Amino acid sequence: MVFFMFINSLILLISIVSLFIICRLFIYRTALIYVLRRWFRFIDEKIYAHQIFKVPEVNENGQQNHLFKKVQVYVNSLASVEDSDFTNLFSGENSSTDIILSLDDNQVVPDKFLGAKVSWVNGRENNGQRCFLLKMKRKDKRRILKPYLQHILTVVEGMNNKELKLFINNLTQSDQNIGRWRSFPFRHPSTMETMIMDVDLKNKVKSDLEMFIKSKQHYHKLGRIWKRNYLLYGPSGTGKSSFIAAMANFLKYDVYEVDLNRVKDDSDLKMLMVQINSKSLVVIEDLDRFICKKSSSLMSGSGVSLSGLLNFMDGMNNGDGKIMVFTMNNKDEIDPMVLRPGRIDVHIYFPLCDFSSFKSLAHSYLGIREHKLFPHVEEIIQSGAMISPAEISELMVANRNSPSRALKSVITALQLNLNGGGRVERRLSDSVASSPAISYTEENGIGGWKEGVPGLKKLYGMLKSKSSNKIGVFDCASSPMMER
Repeated sequence: MVFFMFINSLILLISIVSLFIICRLFIYRTALIYVLRRWFRFIDEKIYAHQIFKVPEVNENGQQNHLFKKVQVYVNSLASVEDSDFTNLFSGENSSTDIILSLDDNQVVPDKFLGAKVSWVNGRENNGQRCFLLKMKRKDKRRILKPYLQHILTVVEGMNNKELKLFINNLTQSDQNIGRWRSFPFRHPSTMETMIMDVDLKNKVKSDLEMFIKSKQHYHKLGRIWKRNYLLYGPSGTGKSSFIAAMANFLKYDVYEVDLNRVKDDSDLKMLMVQINSKSLVVIEDLDRFICKKSSSLMSGSGVSLSGLLNFMDGMNNGDGKIMVFTMNNKDEIDPMVLRPGRIDVHIYFPLCDFSSFKSLAHSYLGIREHKLFPHVEEIIQSGAMISPAEISELMVANRNSPSRALKSVITALQLNLNGGGRVERRLSDSVASSPAISYTEENGIGGWKEGVPGLKKLYGMLKSKSSNKIGVFDCASSPMMER
């Protein structure tokens, strides 16, 4: 009896131990497979001859290697990144609930293409610059190298299709591993459709941009750099920055915002420019402030020189396809040399709010086309009260549930401006409503804008109407001659 009890206990113990072993094997199954894979990979490397291709972050001239960025996006998208020993986790750009995996340094990520096995290693060179190492068997190189790289470009293009980026230049003394440009998602909601400006003028701007995009061969035929420079000028709050965002969204171009205060010297500015992708929007805001500072004794011996800035505007260091946009509050005191034809192709004036612009704002923000208070607003504006569209839009947003209250707040602001001596003198050219005309000049190689209204017609327009310019009056920046 005791013997049988002992046997039963022994069987029970063996069963428990067996179950425990099975569970442990199941738990460690993934680890065992992982170890076996590493052994097979080690044996494979010893048996076959391999070739390694390096993809550096920058080339020998210090220019950014655009293939590096594409490889980085592709490798981080591979499912095998999860199997690496060390992986960084980041929140997604589109949603805080998305988790993005990013490969850490010296980690191996395997991949397969057309039946061949390849691997990527994220490393650093001796100078601290990042690089990717692509490893494949020599016998597979001729068969898969070019198709594999083309496959990477196709996949990344589909992934980027297309989220716009805003790039801001870092300080020169920043960590060299960060790079000179730092990118952020560009999600500004402004579009050409939401801009408050004359419809005909808006269409002319869109046509000018579309014509530029299609004119690469025409520029090269003329021996010119394929670029287009815009100057947006006018008081603060008149929509210049929103217009830049609308241009970027219309073109589907990334935006590179150059902060000249973060640029060490002319050579540093050149280095920044060669790292900008083609078909990008390059923006320098408040150019008049920078030029005024360079004219003073305090700033004349430091930073970017005026000649370096002019070379930058001329596109001496630019690749093809870039559109450069400069903003100013006032261009009257700027040396004409800075704004000469060929250096600035299109001038667009953004005035303070006139009555027509006010009505457009009221329709957009309050949903009304007419109101009993409109005549009062028109009377005050024609009396000389001038405030920016941004001020009016903020008042309308704050009182959007009550159009009457919103209009009364606008009237109060206009009266304060008028009574407080805030009237701004208007130039003759800014007080005449005229229709811009397209001109194609030998200087620019592509149409610039010109006001083609004779002087008598301007005078008649002034007597007939006291309305000011719509947003976006184009100055003649191309040539004093117009082909007809």
